[in-house]
Amino acid sequence: MLSIILDELHAIREANTRAEFAGLSARTELLEHETNALDIELEDACLAAFARGLPEDELTFHLMVFRSLSNLERVGDYAFKVARDLETFAPSTRSATLQDALPLIELLSQMVEHLAFAFSELDAAAAREVMRMDFEQVDALYEQMNRASLTRLVEHPEDSEMALTANRMARHLERLGDHLVNVAERVETLVSGNHPAARAG
Repeated sequence: MLSIILDELHAIREANTRAEFAGLSARTELLEHETNALDIELEDACLAAFARGLPEDELTFHLMVFRSLSNLERVGDYAFKVARDLETFAPSTRSATLQDALPLIELLSQMVEHLAFAFSELDAAAAREVMRMDFEQVDALYEQMNRASLTRLVEHPEDSEMALTANRMARHLERLGDHLVNVAERVETLVSGNHPAARAG
């Protein structure tokens, strides 16, 4: 699922690099559908494993995966919504307000890459790096986007729709990062050994 999500973010970044946004929402929507299908497949696999019964170490891993599926599905949803907004406002995406989204998209792509490594290798350091990037960088860029959209709204009320769209994109990207952190925290907890099976998701 993380590789599909990364494809969504890369599609957004590449569309901006080429300044060609036509078809972006359709492309990311197809990727989102792939994410949703894989979500269902993995959920069914986890439930089947729970029904069979698992040793404790396998149970904690499967629980971590199962509890992370909804987070990853939401990440795909938010990426699609950002892509849809960018395509909708393509004629104006070179405005400073919407351009503020691009460093955040790049940073989130890096976080997805770190999380994919943390997940596949059960690497606590990589999981903690995801959390650090969110705390130290994503939140700051989110606030920057909010300030920029508010300034545009005040100074150029005729561009209110653009400013509100930028604010919505910022919120979606910030929430995307939060969901990545939720998964990273579970990976870190699993690796650290502090993972009682009864812990809430």
